[in-house]
Amino acid sequence: MAPIVIAIVGQKKSGKTTTIEVLTKELTRRGYKIAAVKHIPEPDFTIDKEGKDTWKFAQAGARIVVAVSAVEIATIEKTESKSLSLNAILQKCKDSDLVFLEGFREQVAETKSIYKIALVKSPEEVAEDLKIFDPLLAFVGPCQLKSGLKRIPCVDAQNDPKRLADLVENITKKKVAT
Repeated sequence: MAPIVIAIVGQKKSGKTTTIEVLTKELTRRGYKIAAVKHIPEPDFTIDKEGKDTWKFAQAGARIVVAVSAVEIATIEKTESKSLSLNAILQKCKDSDLVFLEGFREQVAETKSIYKIALVKSPEEVAEDLKIFDPLLAFVGPCQLKSGLKRIPCVDAQNDPKRLADLVENITKKKVAT
């Protein structure tokens, strides 16, 4: 079965990484295999470091470089990521139960097969996210921001991680049941 994909969306410094950490910790504890994908929009960012052996391999022309240590394996693929579809990226996570995407705002906005958790700090962000994202699983942020809105729960991810994980787990159970 393909993993369930949930995009964590919000402005810079809104708590996206923290929300993924909290969900990953709680859902891993519950036995789920989690993958996390981080969108890094900076054009010159590289995980590889100049002068290191892996960098030298890529400079020599290797398109795929695999670094193996005692506790991890890192695969570096030298490719123009603009040509990669979101589905191609998600294929790299196919052995997971859940995939959390951080960012990818435009790519996931109205993709119905990807649930969204929106981090918000103002009523204006709530209103904007309601127009942009579908389906919305939850809001994370000050819950008084969305007074009167009943259909989408608002959760404090840091103080109530179990509730947010329960929302994600409920989606997982619904998918398995269908």
